[in-house]
Amino acid sequence: MLYFILKRVGMMVLTMLVTSIVLFLVLEINIESLAVKVLGQFSTDEQRLLWLENNGYFRPVYIRYFEWLARILQGDFGRSVVFQEEVSVLLWPRLARTGLLAGLVLAIAIPISIILGILAGMKEGSAQDRSVSVFCIITTSVPEFCSATLISWVFVFSLKWLPGTSSMISGFSWTEMILPVLVLVIYDFGYIARMTRASMAEVMQSQYIRTAHLKGLPFHKVVLQHGLRNALIAPFTVIMLQIPWLLSGVIVTEYFFAYKGIGTTTQALSDIGYMYLNPKIRFS
Repeated sequence: MLYFILKRVGMMVLTMLVTSIVLFLVLEINIESLAVKVLGQFSTDEQRLLWLENNGYFRPVYIRYFEWLARILQGDFGRSVVFQEEVSVLLWPRLARTGLLAGLVLAIAIPISIILGILAGMKEGSAQDRSVSVFCIITTSVPEFCSATLISWVFVFSLKWLPGTSSMISGFSWTEMILPVLVLVIYDFGYIARMTRASMAEVMQSQYIRTAHLKGLPFHKVVLQHGLRNALIAPFTVIMLQIPWLLSGVIVTEYFFAYKGIGTTTQALSDIGYMYLNPKIRFS
């Protein structure tokens, strides 16, 4: 277990190191273009050369890379040319807000998804199964900007229950979090529920479930004690894959509600979770 975690962490570190090299080369290998971006297109050649010399851009590339990497590891991301402010001042508060939004969405969507998926999967082909499946397909098929518009029309303009923006101008407000969270939960839970339903339906047809039925165990014990754990293996991967989507793919929702967020450890978390859900993987 420890070897597996260390191996995954090592691969992640190597991936981030290679990514940092590529990113550095893309951003800073063309120093003339960099000087133009900072000083403006109307700056003279002498001004650009002077700026490059004062900022050490005529030194070897590898020296500049390691200095740049050291600053990054210390949390110094430099200064934004567009906003004329330190990047860390802009980044961390927005990252925290997006993290809060993503955490709330996962905390609500995951229980709903699992419960609905289990209810549908344990009685495959029933009216209960069809109702849950149709509902999940409909919610997943509607993009965020459409559901955001519809929900805003209902709760903001018609009922006037909730504010239409989530800019938090007067400080943090749970009321302003409701609409962004609701939009993302509606869009997200259906996919996880469908995966849970498919996995649960497959597990309920397995031999050990039939054996548990023949032994006379109550239906709820068969589902919860024998079927649920194996049924959660496939949905667990889907749940883990929602994390990068929530951290990077909520731009539409954040923009719609003026929420000031940022709009991969995920695969490692997925693999580790697999081992807890499936002993065969843990001991292989």
